[in-house]
Amino acid sequence: MIPKGKLISIGGAEDKGTEAEPDFIQKNNLNFFELGILKKVVEEIGGSDSHIEVITTASSIPEEVGENYTRAFGKIGCNNIGIMHIKNRNDADNPEFIERIKNCDGVMLSGGNQLRLTTILGGTDLMQIIHQRYENEDFTVAGTSAGAMAMSNTMIYHGNSTTAHLKGEVRITTGLAFIQNVIIDSHFEKRGRFGRLAQAVGCNPSCIGIGLGEDTGLIIKEGQYFQGIGSGCVIIVDGHKIRHSNIADIPEGSPISLENLIVHVMVDGDRYDLKERVFHGDFISLMEEH
Repeated sequence: MIPKGKLISIGGAEDKGTEAEPDFIQKNNLNFFELGILKKVVEEIGGSDSHIEVITTASSIPEEVGENYTRAFGKIGCNNIGIMHIKNRNDADNPEFIERIKNCDGVMLSGGNQLRLTTILGGTDLMQIIHQRYENEDFTVAGTSAGAMAMSNTMIYHGNSTTAHLKGEVRITTGLAFIQNVIIDSHFEKRGRFGRLAQAVGCNPSCIGIGLGEDTGLIIKEGQYFQGIGSGCVIIVDGHKIRHSNIADIPEGSPISLENLIVHVMVDGDRYDLKERVFHGDFISLMEEH
C-alpha cells in the first residue's frame, strides 16, 4: 500500500531533551529551529494555520521541550500547537489525546530516547490512529533526532560511536514502522555515527541506511521518494551489493569488515528513490515524473 501522507525526518541539533552519548558535550539550545527546518515542516503540514500536535514522549524533560516547541513554532507564526506529554502507556489511552490526534493536521515527535517512543507508544490505539491517518490521508508525521530514528521498521537504539566498528556494539530493535527497508540515524556528522550505521546496514543489507546531519532532514513521500532539506547533508548507505562481510563469522567485539558498501551524499534539493535505489542531484520533483 502506498501511503498518502508524508514523513519528515530531521537529524536534530544540539537541542535540549536529546540524550547524548557519554563522551559528547551537550549544548543546550534549539538553534536549528531558526534556520529553516521548522518552517519547512509547517509548510509541508499545511501552513501557519495548521493544527500540529507535538509528542514529547522521547524526552526526559518533556515540559521544557514542550515550551521550547511552542515558542519556536510561535516565532514563525504558527500558534495552533498542542503539546502531548505522554509519559507512559496509560497516558497514550487518554481519550483527549486520541481525539486531538484524530483532528490535527500533523504530528511532531521530539528528540530524546527512541526506545521510550517504541515502548510507550508501540501497539497503542493512539499510534494506530497516527498510522491510519498517515496511510490514508494527506497527514504529516515529523520527527527530530530520536523521533526520526523511530520512524523506520528497523531501529538503532544503542551504539557508541567510538566502538561501533566492533561486532555487537550496535543494537537494533523494531521501530514504529512508518517506513520499511530503511534504518535512520541522527546527529550523524557531529557525533561521528558512520560506523554504527555501516554495521546496522551490514547486519541488515536489505535496508537502506539514512544518516541525518544536524539541521538537515528528508521529506519522504509515498514511502519511496526522498528529498533533502536543510543546511547540512544526508548520507545514504546502500548494502544491497555488499560482496564480502565477516559479520556472521567473527566473535563479539571483533572489528567488522565490509566490501562494496555504496554511499551517497545528499544536500538540500537532492533526491533519492528508495524503491529503485537511485540518487538524483538538482532536485526535480519525482512526483511530476510518475
